[in-house]
Amino acid sequence: MKLLLDTHAVLWFLEDDPKLSDAARRAVEDEGNECWVSTASGWEMAIKSQLGKLRLPLAFEGLFPDALESLGFSILPIQPRHLHRYHALPLHHRDPFDRLLVAQALADGFTVVGCDAAFDAYGVGRIW
Repeated sequence: MKLLLDTHAVLWFLEDDPKLSDAARRAVEDEGNECWVSTASGWEMAIKSQLGKLRLPLAFEGLFPDALESLGFSILPIQPRHLHRYHALPLHHRDPFDRLLVAQALADGFTVVGCDAAFDAYGVGRIW
């Protein structure tokens, strides 16, 4: 299964935080699954950590993408097809980063790993 990790799911996995559900942890650790992190999540981490709204487990420069890739996560770049899908999405959810993850998941057949039930309104498969 192709998994696209939400920003918090990535961070909670890295920190071994109990906020990450058991089902999410099992899915990420399952070697049969492909784990991806969107460039949008990197962008979100950079912005929120710079503003002091997010504490990162490592310096940003070491985290994105090096630490993620060392764990076997692939980085999903933002492509025009993702932006086209984003533009066509109804405004069920106002968070631009989450909406971009939805667009990427729908365009490329990913299941999202994340706790935000707002993803469900878009018909995206979600593990939590």
